[in-house]
Amino acid sequence: MIKVLIADDQELIRQSLKIVLGVNQDMEIVGAAASGEEAVHLVAKHKPDVVLMDIRMPGMDGVECTSIIKERYPQTKVIVLTTFDDDEYVFGALKNGASGYLLKGSSLSDLSEAIRTAFHGGAMINPNIATKVIRQFSSMAKGASGIQVSERNVRQISKSEWQVIQTVGQGMSNKEIARELCLSEGTIRNSISNILSKLELRDRTQLAIWAVQTGVVRSSIFEL
Repeated sequence: MIKVLIADDQELIRQSLKIVLGVNQDMEIVGAAASGEEAVHLVAKHKPDVVLMDIRMPGMDGVECTSIIKERYPQTKVIVLTTFDDDEYVFGALKNGASGYLLKGSSLSDLSEAIRTAFHGGAMINPNIATKVIRQFSSMAKGASGIQVSERNVRQISKSEWQVIQTVGQGMSNKEIARELCLSEGTIRNSISNILSKLELRDRTQLAIWAVQTGVVRSSIFEL
């Protein structure tokens, strides 16, 4: 059973999400927070597997809330729910360890799939804005926020792992990567875990930024 916490300052959104997600037999809504401060409190109380995080809330916004939750409870996954004009907030949340970026109004199937993907260690980014996210990652990578990996660690990466890194940098979910590379999702999860260990990176978000930073996202698959 996947324990889900909802954080949104609009009561209508909170109640709607509780209703639509409640139909999933593999999910349990353990709480609903109206603010970032309340979300942190409820995460400490209920230890949810996944938090659906509104990015714009009064007081503590979703970026700061994500940072605190990931620092205190690194096993808890955070999925950002946003609108098109929230870019700077969302990129901050992704940098702080969020596992997904979805638009409010996404279908029940997309939202449910994102929760399951995050729960199993993957990430999901709305396809309409994946290009925008990758472009921002590229900009971040050129600045001080770029991800640093030692050459010694890079030399440990195999050709097949470079292919996985490329697809992670393109914003693909584990299911999409498995389909792209004709492998099982379990194999992809293990491969990403091994890659993170070899590169000494914290999570999938850092790997995605580093993938853009190295230029592997734009490389031909035959050059890897």
